Amino acid sequence: MKTIFFKFISFLFVIFFTGCKQNNETSVTQIASQKNQVQYAKGLKIYKYEGYSIVTITSPWPEAKENFTYVLQEKNGIIPDSLKQFSIIPIPIKSIVVTSTTHIPALEMLGVENTLVGFPNTDYISSEKTRKRIDSGKVREVGTNETLNTEVLIEMAPDVIVSFGLNNSNPTLDNLQKSGLKVMINGDWTEQSPLGKAEWIKFFGALYGLDSKANTIFSEIEKEYTNTLALAKKATSKPNVLSGAMFQDQWYVPQGDSWAALFLKDAHSNYLWADTKGTGSLPLPFEKILEIAQDAEYWIAPGDFSSLKQMSESNPHYSEFASFKNKKVYSYGINKGAKGGILYFEWSPTRPDWVLKDLITIFHPELLPNHKLFFFQKLE
Repeated sequence: MKTIFFKFISFLFVIFFTGCKQNNETSVTQIASQKNQVQYAKGLKIYKYEGYSIVTITSPWPEAKENFTYVLQEKNGIIPDSLKQFSIIPIPIKSIVVTSTTHIPALEMLGVENTLVGFPNTDYISSEKTRKRIDSGKVREVGTNETLNTEVLIEMAPDVIVSFGLNNSNPTLDNLQKSGLKVMINGDWTEQSPLGKAEWIKFFGALYGLDSKANTIFSEIEKEYTNTLALAKKATSKPNVLSGAMFQDQWYVPQGDSWAALFLKDAHSNYLWADTKGTGSLPLPFEKILEIAQDAEYWIAPGDFSSLKQMSESNPHYSEFASFKNKKVYSYGINKGAKGGILYFEWSPTRPDWVLKDLITIFHPELLPNHKLFFFQKLE
């Protein structure tokens, strides 16, 4: 069952590789006279005021027409009457339930992982630090994101439940809010730029009153990514690169504006579908892929395969590619946690600098001779 789950998650990752509900942007904008604290993330706005902050999620899911606005109230902070229509959350919070593994790194980097009290499907958490808390019974199972266990969550009464939505219909979240629990929608997964995803650590920093720490952490990530990007420009070649894999009867390649394609561009490679438009995934027949990419030098992210043998057993036609024959296939599926969770899914959104360093080491090893691959490993 876990294998099926990971294959589905891998498929989704290729595609994207890849509070109360409000639609009141005008009123918030009129109030938000302060500078937005967010620079790269397109779907997050944070405005700081004396005694409180305004957090607005503008892209909770693709093509969303709704905004979600929350007011984070510091101790003794006075909230203007014009903001009392929104969900008001006292900060700093002391307990939290999150619903995506991509939220775990932010908690750990901020040093607040001990406040995590619940998570759906805890087996998919890879981080050793949080796994110890799970194994000691300090983090409870709370169902799945779509069908969270309402009874357990009401009993736990966490300060905040951070969830995500695929659309505007989630009766479970509505019921939790009606029960008096604070629910926040997190849209980090809709971001397409590497630094845009990473900047969502500021969302969690605001919840804990650790804005300064979150800003410092992100600034270091930004610096590392920017410096590595500059290093990539020194490369003297741009190898042809294939990505993706077959799912059912179609091959899905990242579209040219997607998160994955931007990494390949920044790593100074010639991703063969870089000119396609869109931020999701492009389904193509195998024959088309073979025609264009049979001689590609590298194959990056072929799903969650952990060996060339596993790939060929899944589809014998994979062996027709030069990258396969020359053993230049690199997968994120090898580096896993104790229960089988893939670290790439969990950590890559928060640490894009590690992803970029991996790719540059693969394509241009002379530029980073001392870097040890973390996410991507060469398949044997």
